[in-house]
Amino acid sequence: MAKTSGLGMRMAVDGYDVAGDVQSFNCHGGPAVFDVTAIDNYAYSRQGGRRDGGMDAVTYFNPKALTYASPIVDTGSHYLLRALPLTDRILTGWMTQSADAFSLVAKQGNYDPTEAADGMLTVAVNAMANGYGLEWGDQLTAGKVTATGAGAQTSVDFAAGTNFGAQAYLQVSNFVGTDATIAIQSSSENGAGDAWANVTGLVFDAVTAGPVAQRKETARTAAIERYLRVNVATSGGFTSMSFMVMVTKNLTLTNF
Repeated sequence: MAKTSGLGMRMAVDGYDVAGDVQSFNCHGGPAVFDVTAIDNYAYSRQGGRRDGGMDAVTYFNPKALTYASPIVDTGSHYLLRALPLTDRILTGWMTQSADAFSLVAKQGNYDPTEAADGMLTVAVNAMANGYGLEWGDQLTAGKVTATGAGAQTSVDFAAGTNFGAQAYLQVSNFVGTDATIAIQSSSENGAGDAWANVTGLVFDAVTAGPVAQRKETARTAAIERYLRVNVATSGGFTSMSFMVMVTKNLTLTNF
């Protein structure tokens, strides 16, 4: 079987590309396990309960200088992560050696620095799922890409359609312009006999600034066709946008 390493990983938090500041991380998720062993069982019997998830990372302390613009914008992972917001954060990790990706809507629980004996300062950061579990899926863009105007990205062949809906995540790290609307489109024939059309529920809110992150989902029983692609539209125009999109196609009604 084919194997790959985790070298060249990428990670974004609320649109900010933080991969260069992450020393290591782990992600975890899945259903809670209920013990439902009955008296006629010969061993433990278990079933899945509520889904959960989390991401834990060790980051390098990076107090990158403030960008003195109007308004002032904090840059560097320290200024981003030390805020410990009460609102949700959206985290996405993706691989450069495969099309795999994972995302999490979460609450950031801490920002804990540790100084080693040699003087290295690292920070532990834990994010706990909020409302949804950890979601594994596929990249619909080739990692983080840069667009300079409206148009579609290369389509992805998922081999078959499904009937249990989908979720999608968007991470925008940089935006220059007026507006851009990013939509996931589908076709059963890669646009040949079946024209590309926006997937209901998977059209992201218009982007007018960055960094920003979003999560969207379809109805749980929505039919998702075989081929998917990302399409960018604009009404006022833009000159540059760096972004990444991933999608999770549910294989069953419990796959969300």
